[in-house]
Amino acid sequence: MPHGPQRFIVVFGGTGFLGRQVIDKLLQHGHRAVAATRHKPKHGEWRHADITNPASVKEAVAGADAVVNCVSLYVESGGLTFDDIHVAGARTVAEAAKDAGVTTLIHLSGIGADAASSSPYVSARGRGEEAVRAAFEKAMILRPSVMVGPGDAFLSALAGLPRWLPAVPLFGDGSVRLQPVSLHNVARAIRNAVEAHSGDGGVFELGGASVLSYRQCVETVQNLQGRRRPLVPVPMAGWALIARAAGLLGPAAPITEGVVALMAGDNVADPALPGLPALGIKDPEGFEEVAGRYLGE
Repeated sequence: MPHGPQRFIVVFGGTGFLGRQVIDKLLQHGHRAVAATRHKPKHGEWRHADITNPASVKEAVAGADAVVNCVSLYVESGGLTFDDIHVAGARTVAEAAKDAGVTTLIHLSGIGADAASSSPYVSARGRGEEAVRAAFEKAMILRPSVMVGPGDAFLSALAGLPRWLPAVPLFGDGSVRLQPVSLHNVARAIRNAVEAHSGDGGVFELGGASVLSYRQCVETVQNLQGRRRPLVPVPMAGWALIARAAGLLGPAAPITEGVVALMAGDNVADPALPGLPALGIKDPEGFEEVAGRYLGE
C-alpha cells in the first residue's frame, strides 16, 4: 500500500506492547503519531487520556485523522474491571472519534472474542466489539491471534520457564491449535490500514503463516534453546484453579482467567474473514521464524 499524505493518528495505549510498535511504524512513514495515555512516556509526542474519562478522550482525539485503540486489561485490579476498559472504555473512544469527525477508527480485539462467553474477559472483548460498531459503524475491528515479538507474554513465558522446573505443563494435552502472529506484522497492518483510510470498516482476523499445536510451540522453543524437558498434560480445570489463585497477584499474575478460557479451544483465524493479506501483509511470518529470530541467536 502507498504511504500517501501525512496523517495525524492518535494511538490509545501507545506506550504498551503493541502501541509502541504501531507508533514506530507510523513515524517511519512520516506520519504524526501521538500516544494517548495516562502517564507521560519517556519519548515521543503524547496527549493525556484515560479511556474511563470521556472528557479526556474527547480532548485527546481532537484534530485526529485516525484513531487506534490498543488498550487492554488482562487482570481486574485497582478498581478497574474488564467492562470498564473493554466495553465502556472502547465505547468512549469510538463515540469521541465519531463526534470528532475521525475518518478511520481501528479497534484491537482478539480471535475468540465472544459476547456470549462465560469468561468475563472473553465476554467483555466481544461486547466491546459490539459497543464500538454501534458507536462507529465503519470501525475496523482487528482480531489478532496470540502476538509474538519483543516483550510479548507468550514466547517470553515459554522461553523463560525456570531451568529447575523438571517438566513443562501443557494446556490440556497440548493439542489446542494456535496461529501465532508477528507483533511487527500486526503493527504494519495497522499502519497500512491507516494509510488506506478507505473507511469501509469490517472485521479482520490476523494469524501468522503457521498453525501449530501448543505442544509444537513448546517443542519449537525447547529446540531453539537446546534443552528438552518432559511435557506434562494438565487438565483445563486445573489451570482454572491456578488462574484463580494467580489472580490474587493482580497485574503480575503469570496466568489469567482469560488466557485459560482462550486456550480451551483453537485460536486460529477464520478463513472466511479477511486477514493480514487484505491489509497489505502478503508474506506474514510464522511462529518458527519469529521464535528463531529472538531465541536462536
